[in-house]
Amino acid sequence: MEIKRRYSRPIQVGSVTVGGGAPISVQSMTNTDTRDIEATLAQIKRLERAGCEIVRVAVPDAEAAKALKKLKAQAKIPLVADIHFDYRLALAALEAGVDGLRLNPGNIGGRERVKIVAREAKQRGVPIRIGVNAGSLEKELLARYGGPTPEAMVESAERHIRLLEDLDFSALKISLKASSVPLTIDAYRLLAGRVDYPLHLGITEAGRVLAGAVKSAVGLGILLSEGIGDTIRVSLTGDPVREIQVGYQILRALGLRARGVELISCPTCGRCQVDLEKLAAEVEERLSGITAPLQVAVMGCAVNGPGEAREADVGVAAGKGFGVIFRRGKPVARAREEDLAKALLAEVEKVLEEAGYADKPNVNTDT
Repeated sequence: MEIKRRYSRPIQVGSVTVGGGAPISVQSMTNTDTRDIEATLAQIKRLERAGCEIVRVAVPDAEAAKALKKLKAQAKIPLVADIHFDYRLALAALEAGVDGLRLNPGNIGGRERVKIVAREAKQRGVPIRIGVNAGSLEKELLARYGGPTPEAMVESAERHIRLLEDLDFSALKISLKASSVPLTIDAYRLLAGRVDYPLHLGITEAGRVLAGAVKSAVGLGILLSEGIGDTIRVSLTGDPVREIQVGYQILRALGLRARGVELISCPTCGRCQVDLEKLAAEVEERLSGITAPLQVAVMGCAVNGPGEAREADVGVAAGKGFGVIFRRGKPVARAREEDLAKALLAEVEKVLEEAGYADKPNVNTDT
């Protein structure tokens, strides 16, 4: 399936182009206290290693805004400030050199204050994301539409778009987030047909890793398959690094981007004679730092495994007491059950070296 992406005008978020046919970027948000510079920087570094391309930080007060300058100086990826209620925080963030603002023009203090922020952002070449959330729509819209409907969300976004356009500001991207997957899908579909601004996709308050990954994969996957979306954030409760991992898996599943290892593993059945769940978990963990696009298969059947995962770059097909290591479905080595993970990882390292990648798996299987 070839996905024809919706046209959107490009904007620049630091070094990352969003829209205009650029690769769909994967972003996240720190969950540390932004005022704790050391902890926030440590999390940003972890996100960078995981492949995060844009990072957002909360700016609840002046002390957090003051921290932005140091964060910006050491972050290697674009830094976006998340602002609510106080336009002065947006101005302080711009002064600190952030690469983007996420704000709701309706809650920072009226047209004149929005005008000041828009003027400063435009002078600095900093884009603004209009973030509409189903949980914080204007009361008048909720009353008129009878609740947070797609139409209400889109009208809210269009009001904010018109306000900024009237102030001669058009470096915009838009998000329409809800915890309801159908509501989110319908809202983005509706807006996508009305404006050509780039769209930031997300299912907000999606939940913990399992439920949140499923909801995000369904919601974002449907929209992306229709060509809608220019940047994504998977919202999960917990470690934001997981958001990056899930985001890339969604894009890979649709053939939109490939980064890191795709682990192929069988669901197991009565023929399986090894602890495949343990083996797959160990392999996945030890390949988690790989950035090269690679398919690795962990199969529980020594007879059918290579054939079932023949397109994998490297794989293992395990039988009773031993396993076969293969490349592209062809056997290249055998190993005892207790040595399967180490043998597989050693073969992965060979493939990476031959392809010219600097990545190396952790081949130490000691526990």
